[in-house]
Amino acid sequence: MTMLIENPRLEEELKEQRKARGADHHDEVWEGVYFMAPLADNDHQELATTLAVVLHEAIAAAGLGKVLAGANLAGAAEDWRYDYRVPDVVVFLAAGRAENQEACWRGAADFVVEITSPGDRTHEKIPFYSRLGVRELLIVNRQSWTLELYRNQGTGLLMAGQSETQRSDLLHSGVVPLEFRLLPGQPRPRIEAIHVETRRQWLV
Repeated sequence: MTMLIENPRLEEELKEQRKARGADHHDEVWEGVYFMAPLADNDHQELATTLAVVLHEAIAAAGLGKVLAGANLAGAAEDWRYDYRVPDVVVFLAAGRAENQEACWRGAADFVVEITSPGDRTHEKIPFYSRLGVRELLIVNRQSWTLELYRNQGTGLLMAGQSETQRSDLLHSGVVPLEFRLLPGQPRPRIEAIHVETRRQWLV
């Protein structure tokens, strides 16, 4: 269901209500259009939290950069609030090109994780992330239960590999020191992350 609100006063009231309840953490603005995202279900939140922990241990704990469970990711426009996205997890390496603007990060994040929910627009974010210069994007597609790894080839983010439970192919990141694959499991498939140097394994 899509709702268009053309009453500015009501629009501001809704935004303020969501902010007061803490329900606006993943709201986004796409070229001036405000998207109010519903609170993700429990499995989505668990996946995002656990993947953030894995990346934190592999990146932040090793002094390689920052890992955030959600951040306002914007382009170079003077008013970042006009066009930004909020990934589920985002990695900024110490030598990366993204700029910390306090309220948002501008430019090329190094590694982004998006987890799909029914009816969301995850795949429609790929052109935006490509324009920013995001180096790699990992999509956890919960509708088809696949892992999709996209890599920036200079002209944008292109599919670099896919892992599904039938094959469980390893996806080798060129940005973070991890490999990922999807394994069969109950009540849902599991994501295995493997550190390329220590071979430490995590199940998500």
